[in-house]
Amino acid sequence: MIPRRSAMRPMSDINVVPYIDVMLVLLVIFMITAPLMNPGQIDLPSVGKSLAPPVAPLEVIIKKDTTLALNDRSKKGQEQSVTREELIELLKQKQALNVDQPVVISADKNVRYEEVISIMDVLQRQQIKKVGLLAQTTGR
Repeated sequence: MIPRRSAMRPMSDINVVPYIDVMLVLLVIFMITAPLMNPGQIDLPSVGKSLAPPVAPLEVIIKKDTTLALNDRSKKGQEQSVTREELIELLKQKQALNVDQPVVISADKNVRYEEVISIMDVLQRQQIKKVGLLAQTTGR
């Protein structure tokens, strides 16, 4: 005779086979439909005119003997030696043509820092907004 107690005991095992079947069916569906989907296309807005190319900077050169030179990189011309007064006049003329034209200062490494600051002060008093320092990169 079979004891009745085993028939009344709750079942503690979970049957996971149906869950695995459903998961495999979903996996097959996604694998088939994924290549069929078209990627979305973006319709970008257009502008009426193109942006102006950046203007080449004017280069103020401070040499070892603290003399000044000006090099207009947009014209690829030779540097011309100038005094402070001539530098101010030339920069005013160039800024009148193009207000956004940047000015870079390149100084010899043996020039005192005070000279560079004085040239920056002159440029600031002339209302030149875009002033930068030019440096040479090391080969490291």
